[in-house]
Amino acid sequence: MQQKRKIINDPVFGFITIPNEFIYKLIQHPYLQRLNRIRQLGLAAFVYPGAQHTRFLHSLGAMYLMDEALQQLRLKNNIITEDEYIGALSCILLHDTGHGPFSHVLEHTLVTKVQHETISLLLMERLNKEWPNQFEICLSIFKDEYPKHFLHQLVS
Repeated sequence: MQQKRKIINDPVFGFITIPNEFIYKLIQHPYLQRLNRIRQLGLAAFVYPGAQHTRFLHSLGAMYLMDEALQQLRLKNNIITEDEYIGALSCILLHDTGHGPFSHVLEHTLVTKVQHETISLLLMERLNKEWPNQFEICLSIFKDEYPKHFLHQLVS
């Protein structure tokens, strides 16, 4: 039996199709849902009320662009396995989970001497324990330890 397609209406890219059930479950996880309450544009909305964008929307858009890039690479005969594809999409979705309120603006005010990337990595490692070994490639890509370094470059 074929799974129902999951589609999200994004304000920038239009309709984004969620590629599979694993990515859909990841999007539903509290680590990603929390990004709905984190502002991408910091304090800009206090000066420009229309400047409303969240880290969640940013992550969905980044996933869409990663999907587009990987599909183009596959069309050009680059071998990207399904595990690498899922790992790269997971990595781009999770890359900003370490951000706190107002993103970069207050990054060193609330938690000193810790970068948001470090917190993102810790959250990915916790997810890898929660969902045993489902994020090994994701973690390897994020830490730039994966042999295909271009995947890390696409994330960063």
